[in-house]
Amino acid sequence: MAGKSNKGKNRKGSQQSAVNPTELPVSSDAPLDNSSTALEANGGKSLSETIEANPEVKEVDGASEQPQGKQAEVHLYPVPVRTQGGEKLELQLSPGDSVMDVRQFLLDAPETCFMTCYDLLLHTKEGSAHHLEDYNEISEVADITSGSCFLEMVAALYDDRSIRAHVHRTRELLSLLTLHSSLSTSLALQHETGQNAANNKADAVKAEVPELDNLGFMENVTSSLNSLLSSPSKEIKCVESIVFSSFNPPPSYRRLSGDLIYLDVATLEGNKYCVTGTTKTFYVNSSAGNILDPRPNKAATEATTLVGLLQKISPKFKKAFREILERKASAHPFENVQSLLPPNTWLGLYPLPEHKRDAARAENSLTLSFGSELIGMQRDWNEELQACREFPHATHQERILRDRALYKVTTDFVDAATSGAIGVISRCIPPINPTDPECFHMYVHNNIFFSFAVDADLEQLAQRRASEELPKVESTSPSQNSSDQNEEILSQAGLSGSSVPLAGTVNGTQTSPDVPAEAQLPESEQATYASANNDLKGTKAFQEADVSGLYNLAMAIIDYRGHRVVAQSVLPGILQGDKSDSLLYGSVDNGKKICWSEDFHTKVLEASKRLHLKEHTVLDGSGNAVKLAAPVECKGIVGSDDRHYLLDLMRVTPRDANYSSPDSRFCILRQELITAFCHAEAGDKLSSGCESHEENTVTSDSLGANNEEDSLKSEENALSVPSDVQLQDTEDGVKHNIQDCGCHSNKKDATKDILFNPNVFTEFKLAGNPEEIAADEENVRKASLYLKEVALPKFIHDLCTLEVSPMDGQTLTEALHAHGINVRYIGKVAEGTRHMPHLWDLCSNEIVIRSAKHVIKDALRDTEDHDIAHAISHFLNCFAGMVQVVSAKGVANSVHTKSHKKGQSGHHASGKSSKAQAKSKSGSYVKKKQSLYLSFTTESLWADIQEFAKLKYQFELPEDARNQVKKISVIRNLCQKVGMTIAARKYDFSAATPFQVSDILNVQPVVKHSIPICSEAKDLVETGKVQLAEGMLSEAYVLFSEAFTILQQVTGPMHREVANCCRYLAMVLYHAGDMAGAIMQQHKELIINERCLGLDHPDTAHSYGNMALFYHGLNQTELALRHMSRALLLLGLSSGPDHPDVAATFINVAMMYQDIGKMDTALRYLQEALKKNERLLGEEHIQTAVCYHALAIAFNCMGAFKLSHQHEKKTYDILLKQLGEDDSRTKDSQNWMKTFKMRELQVNAQKQKGQALNPTSAQKAIDIIKAHPDLLQAFQAAAVAGSSSNANVAGKKAFNGVGVGESFPGARGLDERAKKKAAAKALLVRRHGSPAQASPSGPPPPPPSDGAVNEAANGGKKETNQTSNGVLSSEGHDTKSGQQDQAPVGLGTGLAALDAKKLKTKSKAKAASAAAESSN
Repeated sequence: MAGKSNKGKNRKGSQQSAVNPTELPVSSDAPLDNSSTALEANGGKSLSETIEANPEVKEVDGASEQPQGKQAEVHLYPVPVRTQGGEKLELQLSPGDSVMDVRQFLLDAPETCFMTCYDLLLHTKEGSAHHLEDYNEISEVADITSGSCFLEMVAALYDDRSIRAHVHRTRELLSLLTLHSSLSTSLALQHETGQNAANNKADAVKAEVPELDNLGFMENVTSSLNSLLSSPSKEIKCVESIVFSSFNPPPSYRRLSGDLIYLDVATLEGNKYCVTGTTKTFYVNSSAGNILDPRPNKAATEATTLVGLLQKISPKFKKAFREILERKASAHPFENVQSLLPPNTWLGLYPLPEHKRDAARAENSLTLSFGSELIGMQRDWNEELQACREFPHATHQERILRDRALYKVTTDFVDAATSGAIGVISRCIPPINPTDPECFHMYVHNNIFFSFAVDADLEQLAQRRASEELPKVESTSPSQNSSDQNEEILSQAGLSGSSVPLAGTVNGTQTSPDVPAEAQLPESEQATYASANNDLKGTKAFQEADVSGLYNLAMAIIDYRGHRVVAQSVLPGILQGDKSDSLLYGSVDNGKKICWSEDFHTKVLEASKRLHLKEHTVLDGSGNAVKLAAPVECKGIVGSDDRHYLLDLMRVTPRDANYSSPDSRFCILRQELITAFCHAEAGDKLSSGCESHEENTVTSDSLGANNEEDSLKSEENALSVPSDVQLQDTEDGVKHNIQDCGCHSNKKDATKDILFNPNVFTEFKLAGNPEEIAADEENVRKASLYLKEVALPKFIHDLCTLEVSPMDGQTLTEALHAHGINVRYIGKVAEGTRHMPHLWDLCSNEIVIRSAKHVIKDALRDTEDHDIAHAISHFLNCFAGMVQVVSAKGVANSVHTKSHKKGQSGHHASGKSSKAQAKSKSGSYVKKKQSLYLSFTTESLWADIQEFAKLKYQFELPEDARNQVKKISVIRNLCQKVGMTIAARKYDFSAATPFQVSDILNVQPVVKHSIPICSEAKDLVETGKVQLAEGMLSEAYVLFSEAFTILQQVTGPMHREVANCCRYLAMVLYHAGDMAGAIMQQHKELIINERCLGLDHPDTAHSYGNMALFYHGLNQTELALRHMSRALLLLGLSSGPDHPDVAATFINVAMMYQDIGKMDTALRYLQEALKKNERLLGEEHIQTAVCYHALAIAFNCMGAFKLSHQHEKKTYDILLKQLGEDDSRTKDSQNWMKTFKMRELQVNAQKQKGQALNPTSAQKAIDIIKAHPDLLQAFQAAAVAGSSSNANVAGKKAFNGVGVGESFPGARGLDERAKKKAAAKALLVRRHGSPAQASPSGPPPPPPSDGAVNEAANGGKKETNQTSNGVLSSEGHDTKSGQQDQAPVGLGTGLAALDAKKLKTKSKAKAASAAAESSN
């Protein structure tokens, strides 16, 4: 039974009882919420399944002994359950389970999933019955360990709320829309069915080959767009309709008899019934026509649940409902779990699916309330959030409960804020200050405060352009008149300098009377996009500092239809009256008067120290010195709840000294950079032993906190990259490791001493002696210089060596941020990567898209609702097509519209002002506004984009920029940034107008938020990565399992951090030789990535690549190729065909084809990979050498030893030039050349003797490997160096995967992410590689070549590793028999690694590099 199995597996796997963590603490409507979380109980299932189904793990390094020991603490006892209908099932329960957990398990079980309103009685062996309250633990009521207890579900009375929740749950169960099946699941099911149907596997493989070949090397990805979206699963119809009857509400006299609701039901048999829902039962009444007859019908059919009633009156319902439950039960548990904040999709089904009548859907939409509760009181978001923060968190379980409550409240807030913002922008919610100019309107809905932010960058552009005088700004004085009252609310609500600047002040600074008013207003709104962003980051930083007694508001930023809305929880008391006396800290008038409170200062100081902010003294307008530990414009307010709130945190890091113009007041340094700089400085202050390590490792280290990827990458780099910097890096890393105990703690202390004054380089006057002020300024200058001269060049170097290999704009942004680099530096990154075509295109396209985003948002703001689809399609045609002429109307109005728009009151960029104003003005004005987007032509749009790129990014767009964007990957990036959804059809970018109005399917909000992360789980993952890097599989498995369990309880399974844990668990199991267990974990990661990141996110592509490699490891090559086909499609969509990761994936595909004997196809993919690498990286790049080596291995498999020798010679020449003749990789290549030459001579000799050559050559290869065990390591090291980038990494991983098995997961998606893998690879290679090489587990005689092929393929991904893989490969094939070593090549994807959250801490990186070094 589902309840039993889910429960048991969940318990064992999770080691914890909190299965439904997400809902427990805050859910006020259990019946509704339970349904969405019902299957979270299954979250831990696969872990336990892995343990149960894969006993091998227990034998590997005691891998499961510790987990078993830990799990032994949670004993499970079988407890029978008697349902309302008298059926019996059994749950596996722990005494620590709460009653809410039990309800969740029952909600998952097919027998009880439709029962929502019941009481639970626990019967003990003494015969007593205990009523269970929802928040009790079972152990508080009775002892279930004796084995003679049982549970009974007793029907409870319905009320208005619970009966509606019951109907909602029933409708949900009758639909398959909540089932999100992954393509990987369906592929596996198809494969299983196909195997059962036909035993001839060769036929199946042959059928598969053309499918992959038809991709045509992905040169035309647009034709594959429709393949991305799977058609929705076919609905199983149970009933024609269930709708609320028009007899509702029940008349008062029936109400007194218990009637709560009337439903009209039409069954599949064609019968229509009117159903009465009472406090006790559902029954069919006798109503016919338009008159209510409440008496039960003649059949007197009734049941305590709606499903029970329908099963009695409709046999077809009964059969179809059983099919639905079976379909849901056959799906992966994660596919039934709802994602709390699903990603936007940029593609919609094409052709459009038919829109059918659905009364239930219509009813739900009509009750839309923009995120507020339908029944009962609105939620007090602020009180909920702060109460959760005050939860005790001394013990492990208390921290889990606190984190879970915070996560749930914050995600609910973001969801409600998004709905409310849409209501605000759609003008469905009235402002609280309707008499003010529209750009200053504020809104309160559902206890959330909304205000508009302004796109200041675009205004700068407009000001530059409009040399003629702008029309006088009418709204200046009214806004000043009304600003007194607003200033109070705004400033205290933390919005005055940020999201809703007031006219008459420039971000809080009084505007000069000499400046004309028309210039003042736009200035007053300067940088509000930037300040809102900074405020969100500052709020998040103080939340993470987590100082007791210091509070922040919940906050989210929503971009929708060109508007930016800032949503915040309401500060207690701010709307109820005068709170002017409550400001205790900071300033509301930009420093004229600065308030101070000892109590507040103590709390702020504690938080500031954790954020590297310095206590300093500033002067207010009267010259009084005030001591602060935060920016002057922050506001410390005591709310009516007596809590201390800190608001307006727009500068919690110092200003970027590289940007000193007045327009750049909100250009601040990133927190990651501050951390990196502090590590670097601390390193410089320490003894020389630790000194050299800092400069290079520090970047990744400091980022470590946020950027595991970087540190991992730096390790890999250190291992293999030849440059002096990298070699030094490696030595430093090793040194640091050796001396870690001695100097790491000192370093930590040293970093604490480095504090920054956030108010230097601002208009505020600093007190104190000049030397101290000069020292503070110098500190900030040094940090800014570190960004420009250390962090930026290192990042560019990592990009060029493929150490960091972003695939699209999102992963590029994440990589920049992880390295502490602001996106405004992307122009410098582009210049530094000009010689690398794929990086140059990526950076320049990102600049184009970010510039275009501002232009289209501006157009959308001034577009009426009915013109939005036209505006977007016209914009896209101007952007990617060739629109030379616009309508006469458009031309006539274009100039007027632009200049007039810029002068409109409050610059309506601020909000929806243009729409409302358009309505209030004359009809002709409305027309002009509507035609704003029509004024675009291709020339004018690109002129705007080029000018914006120059202004914002100091970047001159290349002449061919316009042609470079004619790619679906660029359109995808733009759609994601603006929230647009277009039809998934083939677009002809050579046409003048590739897009039609009908192609624009939706515009969705794009949300930024500060949802907290679970630091405890994050620390466990980081530690686990270090253990994995050191080859300690047992310890790593325990840590990852524990992190998985905690995250399951805090966030539920649908979270990208949970996906990380699954990926690492898959890696550990892979290394432990448990392929099946690895596939189970990888499948979970894939499902979560699809749901949380998107179907075509680069991480999802890497998940498919890794799944393919695992399947290949189980000799299921057909299934592996199907997954590779999907991976290639996704990579093509995110990066386009020209990317090193694509070449690395081609090598993996080639390896698989080699294994099934399709050498001609394998060679095509290898040659295509070679072409790509030569074109993208150059003919003498190490990754190109990897391709040559892979080809040499392939020819070796075919017995063409002469060709093998020729290609290996090219490999050798490149390595000789890049690494020198003394490098082990170069020597390995030389040995390969000798091997191929010998084999060629052997073949000639055998031809003369007429002997068969296979056994001899195979044995020869094995002998060579035995004789040179270091060959594998050497090649691997080379691969690491070469693959410093993603693609390279992929190669490395592939190699490692094949030869070592360790690297396989390394497939970019997995291993790379844990950069430590580089180190791990070396270690693992040592552990698995040597034995593998030494033990020829005999595949067929050609195994050597096969192995070689695998190696090659792997090698392709990781050049250095490749080489070693190549060596390994001969053995590798042998290894194949021991699936673990055979690990297929990893998909070269460093993308996942780019995620800041995946970055490793410095110490970890050091440990990994040290390990790698020692293994070498």
